[in-house]
Formats: sequence, structure tokens, C-alpha cells
Amino acid sequence: MPEYLAPGVYVEEVSFRSKSIEGVPTSTTGFAGVTRFGPVQYSLGPTTTKPRLITSFTEFERVYGSLAPLDLATGERTAYLAHAARAFFNNGGRRLYVSRVFTPAAAQPVADFIAHLTVPTTLGAAAWHARWPGQDGNVLVDTQVMRSKNLAFEFPLVVGDILARHTWGVQVKSIRAGAVVEVSAPLPAVAPTGNVPLVAGNLRVINVDSDGRQTFIDNTGLPVPVAAGAQISLVELRVTVYGPDGRIDVYDQLGAHRDQRRDIGKVLELDDPDDENAMVYLDWLPGGNAFAPAALMVGLQSADKRLAGGGDGTLPSADDLGGKEANPDVVAERATGLEALGELDDIAIVALPDGGAMLDSDSVQAAADHLIAHAEKYRYRIAVVDAAANSSISEIREFRGKFDSKYAALYHPWIEILDPLFPTVPGVPPRKLTLPPSGFVCGIYARSDIERGVHKAPANEVVRGLTKFEININKARQDVLNPEGVNCLRFFDGRGNRVWGARTMSSDPEWKYVNVRRLFIYVEHSIDKATQWAVFEPNNERLWTNIRSMVEDFLYVLWRDGALIGAKPAEAFFVRCDRTTMTQNDLDNGRLICLVGMAPSRPAEFVIFRVGQWTADSKS
Repeated sequence: MPEYLAPGVYVEEVSFRSKSIEGVPTSTTGFAGVTRFGPVQYSLGPTTTKPRLITSFTEFERVYGSLAPLDLATGERTAYLAHAARAFFNNGGRRLYVSRVFTPAAAQPVADFIAHLTVPTTLGAAAWHARWPGQDGNVLVDTQVMRSKNLAFEFPLVVGDILARHTWGVQVKSIRAGAVVEVSAPLPAVAPTGNVPLVAGNLRVINVDSDGRQTFIDNTGLPVPVAAGAQISLVELRVTVYGPDGRIDVYDQLGAHRDQRRDIGKVLELDDPDDENAMVYLDWLPGGNAFAPAALMVGLQSADKRLAGGGDGTLPSADDLGGKEANPDVVAERATGLEALGELDDIAIVALPDGGAMLDSDSVQAAADHLIAHAEKYRYRIAVVDAAANSSISEIREFRGKFDSKYAALYHPWIEILDPLFPTVPGVPPRKLTLPPSGFVCGIYARSDIERGVHKAPANEVVRGLTKFEININKARQDVLNPEGVNCLRFFDGRGNRVWGARTMSSDPEWKYVNVRRLFIYVEHSIDKATQWAVFEPNNERLWTNIRSMVEDFLYVLWRDGALIGAKPAEAFFVRCDRTTMTQNDLDNGRLICLVGMAPSRPAEFVIFRVGQWTADSKS
């Protein structure tokens, strides 16, 4: 209750309506697997290793690398996750989280697979390092010098100037402490320009005292005077990083001291660089000599260009793909693999594009186990499972028989595409590539949700971006697979390539269909998020009425949109939250219980027309 302590007029805001429920997103997808580059946790590495949200394949390539095969210790391997991301966006997906999995070979530390380059400096230790492990870290780093025009000047005599600045001698315009300048002979001598090699003896580091007076520190570490009339140019750096596949990153106007606005150590730091997708960082320990910034510039300009030592590691195991939970006692040990996706609340679909391409059938099964366990653990998401490539009818049935989950769906067969890395050349047969279906199917899930809604079965939808399916599934084969919960991908003459199934991997007929499972996930998650305000509210009729009203309003919209069956709302759903759902024991123990029942619309999987002869009655 508000307090009224002094006489006056009090205007207060109150609410006379129930709160509303906002539906959660259902098309956001999460992939875990092997990529060429990108955020991954390793000892003494960046702390910003959470899965990144990707909204286009162009963005994926910038963060996680290209479609090029990986050079693993086990041999060259197709970048299945990159291809899955491409298929996801081509098929209508819009939001994708990626959790990169990196496994070093032969139990080596991850640091052994990070490209680096030592920078020779006379003061302090410096080195370029790739931010993440991988061969894509073997980049070229070109550091060039940018020189300004002559900035030297002297203060004129001003009567009443208590600082007597006319006695300071040569100063430099618009310069902050820590700036590196180059001192040249007085005019008419020609000062160096462009990227002419720096000479340490000509460089000075500026120090500024509390009055604003500049002093010039040379390579001895001591302040020295500057001759009257000398030319002084500001020296800054331009760093150009040449990455794979023509990527070029440019960083301009860089200083080399922590007091500079664009200190190179901050702009290209390990943890939080200005460009969060920077490929490299500068490891720089300047020491105590005040001339160290100038020495760093000399070393960076003269250093070699190519980083070396980056490697792609080895093929992760199924357990590596599953990942580990974050260590609650050590902040630096964050979640990995699928478990890293578990920390993101808005993911509704998960897949392991590398899972179906493991080296043996046991590993494929173990990867599927991890994926399904992940979806069941976090409840509000569904797993899209891949079987092994080239699976026969008997093998796919055997694989399907090993699982029983209402939070997972299996799709078969694999999908053949034209390899985008090898453009078609006249007279040369195009190169083909076979990919697991999960990336395509996740994109179709997202497309169906956006265009029709989560209640619509993501089936009878066109699969984009393929040449054909790995094997041909005809009606006779699907008659065997469909009742067992294997969703087939089929080609129909005149109708193209389509997803022709919408069943989960559950033996429970109540949860037979993917869209029913996902509709309930959507409703449960939306109610969960929207009713958090009710915790610790007085557990009385007013609260019960408010909750009942907000849930009914939410379900009414679903019924109106066709997600629920029934000629009227009372036939489509009910919501009860009153004394009939709670005993006194529940109230005494702080429990509020609300019962919600829904009649979901199931897909018309079998459309049957019965046609017979009929003789019309004669009429006069």
C-alpha cells in the first residue's frame, strides 16, 4: 500500500486487466559440431566463447569459416556443419546458434593448434596470435605506418599567461599522452612519408604533465629537447589482416600506448576487441620503459607477415559433441558442445550435422543419444536426428528401433547437392556432395513456422538446393518406414523434392506427430516465461482469476488461428485454476495449480475419398 503522510492530491496508476502471454520463438535453431574457425573454449583463451547467433550464411562464413574441407588428423573431412548452415538458410531459416567443437589431436593442448607470429622488439615481448584454433588462423598480417603532416608549433608570448607557455619550446598539435611522433630536420629538408621504414633514433614518445606541457622521450627512455624548427609527424599504424577466401580486415589509426583512443592492444585484444570477429590479437607486454610504444611500432612494421602453426585438430567423439556443463566453481570453464546450447533459452530446434557422419555405427548411435538426451533434458526443444549415410531399409529400421523419444524426429535419406566449391565447367562432370538431411529439415521447420505457424506439420514442404536424394524412396518403401516413425524425403514427378513425413521417434500415440509435440512445447514455454511474475504473489482468488484469464486469452488466439480443433473455444480448450485444482495442503505449501487442456489439430496424414456408384431418382 502507498503511504499518505502529508495532505495533497495523489495520482496513482493501477491495472484493471489481466496480463498477456507473448508467444516464444519456435524457429530458432542450434547446431553443434566442427567448423574451420570461430569461438571455442581453450586454456588461457578468450572468455567470449558462447555460441554465436548467426542470421545469414555470409555471417556464418565470417565467424566460423567457409565450406572448405577440414584437414583433420584422421584425414580430410567435409565441413558438414558449414554445409548444414548453408542449407538451413537456403530453406528459410533465419536464426541459428552455432556451438563449435574442437578436439586437439594426440591429447595435445589446444594452444598447439593456434597460429602465431613473434614480433621482434627491443623493449618488451610481442606476438600476433590467431584468436581461435584452426588452419584458417594462418593469416597474413601486414602492419604499415601512417604519417601525418608536420604538426610542430610553438606558443607565442601572451601577456598574463601564468604558465609561460612561450618558454615550453616545440610542441605538437592535438596530441594525447603516449603518442609516437617522428622528428625530422627543419625545412626545407624532406620528412619521410608513407610506409618508409621507421628509425628508432628519430622517434619520440610524448609525455604530458598536469599543465599540458609535452616532453619527448627518446630510445634511451629519457626526455630530450627538440630543436626549434624541427618537423614533427604523428606516427600511427594500419593493420591489414588477409584471411582465407579473400577476406580482408583493416584497422586504421592505431596507437601503441594505453592512453591512446585506439590503442592497438585494445582494438585487437584477446577478450573484447572492437571487432568481435577479429581473426587475430596482439599479445603485448610493454615493460616499464616509456619508449616501448615506439619500439613496438618499429617491430610490427619490420616483422614477418604470415602466422603459422594453426591446425584443425582431430575428429571429435560423440561425447565431445555432447559436451560438458559449465563448472560452477571455475568461471573460466564454460559449457561446451550441446551443453553450451542448453544455456540459451530461445533455441527450439537442435541438430548435430556431424553426428550422422561419425566413423562407425556405434558412434553415430552415441551422437544421436546425446542429441535426444539434450532435447529431453531442456524440454522446450526438439531434436532433428541423422542416421548414417548409405543406410539401407534394414539399417535405418534397426537404427530407428534403438530410440524412443517424443522430443526427436528422424529423417532419411541423405541429400545430394552440387559441390559449391567446384563451379560447373562445360564439358566436365559436376562434382557432387552428399549431406545429412538435418540442416535442410531445420530450415524447413523454420520456414513452416514463419509462413504457417508451429501447429502446421513441417511436411509436404519443398526441399531446396539439392540435385537428388541419396536413394529413391517409393511408396512401397515408405509403407514400411512411416509406421515406424522414419520420416522420408521423396521425389514426386511434377511436384519436386519434398519432406513426406511428420512423425516423432515416440511409441506413444499421443505424441506421434512432430507438430503436436512442438505445439505443446510452444504453449508450455510461452506460459512458463509469461507467468514468472506470479511467483510470491498472494495465492488467492484474484491471482487465480488473473492467471486463468491470461491463459484463456492466449489459447483463444491459437484456436482462432487453427492450431486447435473445435467449433467453439469451449470445445478446443479449458483452463481451470480454483479450489477444484488445489487442496488446502497445496495452499499451505505455497502451490498454485492450473490445469490446461487443449485439443490440438493433427495432420491429415491419410486423405481418403470413398467413391461409389449412385443412381439418381427420376423426377417428373
